[in-house]
Amino acid sequence: MNAKIPITIITGCLGSGKTTVLNYLLQNAEHERFAVVVNEFGKAGVDHHLLSSSEEKISLVNSGCVCCNAREDLEEELKQLLFAHEQQTNIFDHIIIETTGLADPSPIVYTILHHPMLSNHFSINLIITTVDIQNASIQVKRSPEFVKQLSASDRVVLTKADLVNEEEKMRIQTLVQSIQPVAHVVEAHNGKTDTEALLQPLERAHPHSFFSAPAEPAASSVQSISFTFDQRIDWTAFTLWLSMLLHAHGENVLRVKGLLNTGEDFPVSLNGVQHLIHPPEHLQEWPEDAVDSYLVFILRDINPQLIQQSLSVFQRYIGSDVELLEYREQIEGSLNN
Repeated sequence: MNAKIPITIITGCLGSGKTTVLNYLLQNAEHERFAVVVNEFGKAGVDHHLLSSSEEKISLVNSGCVCCNAREDLEEELKQLLFAHEQQTNIFDHIIIETTGLADPSPIVYTILHHPMLSNHFSINLIITTVDIQNASIQVKRSPEFVKQLSASDRVVLTKADLVNEEEKMRIQTLVQSIQPVAHVVEAHNGKTDTEALLQPLERAHPHSFFSAPAEPAASSVQSISFTFDQRIDWTAFTLWLSMLLHAHGENVLRVKGLLNTGEDFPVSLNGVQHLIHPPEHLQEWPEDAVDSYLVFILRDINPQLIQQSLSVFQRYIGSDVELLEYREQIEGSLNN
């Protein structure tokens, strides 16, 4: 019987650097061929466009969080990958699943281990949790899913470690280890980390089979809304509007991300967490399946329609009509599954 294909799950809060760490892994892990499954909320998936490796099979599951209502989609995607692998149309050694920032990884593990076909062909290698070292103190208080992600992890990556001093690093590491004392903690500086240490299998004190069946998902106060822009936008006017929005509501804007046409040849990638907006990244080309600019918000305790109304009022200054792409009211299972 052939050896099972290992699956590594990368999880972490919204904006904690999962895609950045994954990108670095794909570009620097030697002697392994990867297939990647990226899970995002909303129709307008962004993160999979930011994975620059050309060798990997990259799939997007965006019908919801794979830890709750999209588990059937994940099952189907893994079956398709297995079929392609066995037919030798897509050969790989390892699968990486990047979850949405709202995911509890435990039900994902449960699904793989208890599905008759998947459990026969796949094994859980590691659960890696990325921790935004600048926001961890707030997230541990406000995000029950963050504690679940840490509790399930084998490896923890402290991201943005280059932005804080040694005292703060030690404080956050102590916080992490108070929740998950057996996880191995590594740092990421500018997205760079020790890929060999990160992917190396380990002997666990407990097998992943301890994960129980997922509970029925419950409604939460987390919502999402996404927009498209059919023309180039005025970058100065747009950033002014976004700055005012984050100044007023930043703590409740869990994530903002998008690909925007600012009049240059290629799009600008926007990525923010709460009050913080990362430096815009200029991509080298437009993704094949991205026709217009789009913008995605994941919110807690804010009526998404207020975002839509504000953006509609400001669109005359931004320079483009704004169209609603998708509105998800009360994302299910994001906090309590």
